[in-house]
Amino acid sequence: MRFWRRIKTVGQKPFLDAAEKIADGYVDNQRPAYLRYGLTTLVVIGLLLLGLGWYWSDEPDLFDVSTETEKVLAGKSLVVGATTTATLIHTIEVLLQKPGGYLSNDMMPPGVWLDNIPSWEFGVLVQIRDLSKANREAFSRSQSQSTEDRDLAVAEPRLHIDHSRWAVPWPESEYAEGQQYFRRYLERLADTQAPDAQFFARADNLRYWLSTVETRLGSLSQRLSASVGQRRINTDLAGDAAGRQSTQSAQEIEVKTSWFEIDNVFYEARGTTWALLHFLKAVEVDFADVLNRKNAITSLQQIIRELEMSQQPVNAPVIVNGEGFGLLANHSLVMASYISRANAAIIDLRELLSQG
Repeated sequence: MRFWRRIKTVGQKPFLDAAEKIADGYVDNQRPAYLRYGLTTLVVIGLLLLGLGWYWSDEPDLFDVSTETEKVLAGKSLVVGATTTATLIHTIEVLLQKPGGYLSNDMMPPGVWLDNIPSWEFGVLVQIRDLSKANREAFSRSQSQSTEDRDLAVAEPRLHIDHSRWAVPWPESEYAEGQQYFRRYLERLADTQAPDAQFFARADNLRYWLSTVETRLGSLSQRLSASVGQRRINTDLAGDAAGRQSTQSAQEIEVKTSWFEIDNVFYEARGTTWALLHFLKAVEVDFADVLNRKNAITSLQQIIRELEMSQQPVNAPVIVNGEGFGLLANHSLVMASYISRANAAIIDLRELLSQG
């Protein structure tokens, strides 16, 4: 963002001057003018694409869930479930409307060259999918045999279109259409005169969603920690003497995330924690009575604190993948530390919610 403002403030003249110097350095003044002008144009376009790519690579800022809920509700009643649903709606909006728009399926420069922000988008999208699934299957239903909400039943499948698809159906249009169905659900939810839409803030519903969050964070923590590589004991069947698996595995497993993939995993984790941070803040509002009754509000706040630490600005120009105790830092291990602590706190929170 700062870089892009600087570009707009200075203007295009420095780019043109630099481009002309570069062109003169490669093409003799005796050469045809069109050759110099052509090279100058290419250099200018390259510099502009570089600046645009830099601008698009900025991660969106955090937002206040209460403020955005008021905007989405537009004067309607603040009922139970409104904050969680409105936060989900705004998160989809950020995913689609941030600088550069949705980049995961871009086929033109500079989007086609970028990989960090598409990885961030995927992390956000996974959390959106998980929360929408919990909303459809648990939050909006009173019992396992109750009828699912008609708008949520249509909205949730639209979020599962392949995120990198560049042909019809386009992910952007499908996600935006799913967002509209969430808006319709929220409108019915906030209508106190026609209670055909419901949000049940119960401990068992919250535990259902947190169990999915727990597995997501556990997987991310392992992939981030594997940046340095290690040999692990195979514990796939530990704890069950009668357990069986499809094919035999070695007793020790070499686990290592490729050097070419570690920055993508890092930014996927950044996107995951960014979305999860907002969802948990919304849950703190809608499930306040449940959390207070279980004396679990401080546990949730500690999880939020750990996730906030994971959103600190990355001051290095690249994601460093040093050894665990080596000379260089390892950004993946730092991120894994925050995620592991948040995941451990989620496990404790689920235990608190299961108690009578």
